[in-house]
Amino acid sequence: MKGHKKSELPEKTCPVCLRPFSWRKKWARDWEQVKFCSERCRRAPTRQIQQDQ
Repeated sequence: MKGHKKSELPEKTCPVCLRPFSWRKKWARDWEQVKFCSERCRRAPTRQIQQDQ
């Protein structure tokens, strides 16, 4: 079987919804800059972002 096991992929926590999200192939080049799990969270008002970063 090709690829990686999902449990072995890098993971981050979204600062808006506080849910964990895993690495995706489309983020391969800029994984370090990815902060949000989705467009919805990225567009959320800044006041919703947790300040514990």
